[in-house]
Amino acid sequence: MKQYTILLGIGGTAILIMAVFFGADLLKMSISVNEYDIFVDPILDRQSLFVTGRITIQNTGSQPLTNIHVNFGSGDTMDMKILESGKKIILSPPPENPMEFVVISADEGIYVSKAYRELPKMVGMMGS
Repeated sequence: MKQYTILLGIGGTAILIMAVFFGADLLKMSISVNEYDIFVDPILDRQSLFVTGRITIQNTGSQPLTNIHVNFGSGDTMDMKILESGKKIILSPPPENPMEFVVISADEGIYVSKAYRELPKMVGMMGS
């Protein structure tokens, strides 16, 4: 009986250690680490007749970002006053824009330049 108690204690301790380890790892993903940080994801979706683009912008910092300037390229720009912490917006580039890159900047020293990426097409899906 004593051996089972020892085995249960070792198993319980191992489960507790794993819970603390994985819980701390998940906590890092849900709590902002930097005061000012931004996530930018420009995506192109090529269909047989047309091409659409969208840019996801999310404030991943713990503080709001102010005076955000979005440069779509070819002289197309857009300005936003504020993006609160944790908020996400999705923008579409203006019509006739070549959709090659997007540059995002903000007053807090944020500067991100990214090229558009294309999502992989799956057989049987629209546009494939």
